[in-house]
Amino acid sequence: MNVPHSDALVFFGATGDLTYKKIFPALYAMERRGHLQMPVIGVARSDWTIEKFRARARASVEQHGSFDEEVFAKFQERLHYISGDYGTPATHVALRKELGDAAHPLHYLAIPPSLFEKVVEGLGQSDCARGARVIVEKPFGRDLPSAQFAAVHPRR
Repeated sequence: MNVPHSDALVFFGATGDLTYKKIFPALYAMERRGHLQMPVIGVARSDWTIEKFRARARASVEQHGSFDEEVFAKFQERLHYISGDYGTPATHVALRKELGDAAHPLHYLAIPPSLFEKVVEGLGQSDCARGARVIVEKPFGRDLPSAQFAAVHPRR
């Protein structure tokens, strides 16, 4: 199976703790190694500017590892930000516009499971899901038996 590489990374929940503690440091490490070759688009409900979003990324990287100004300058140029409600069509229209020519975006959902359906529906309605992958960043259940039950009996 020949699966195309993703050409954009979109992550929902971009102003949350998971992003601050794990996602920003991981993306920065990818940049440092020369493995981050795509735009990174953060989506969140917080009414932030791109400057505030990039400042949050800087604070995260400085706190969680070695910091190189030159590497961060390249990294922050990849960062884009969209503020909006996950269920509002305008948020997904803005995302489609920000994706530009990206044909195989990777959508990373670092949000509560209760919002997954709303986001995925919005991605589909705005044509952001075509050729895309979606990753969810939340456990289903507290242990293996409850996760297996949740997989078979999803809540609606």
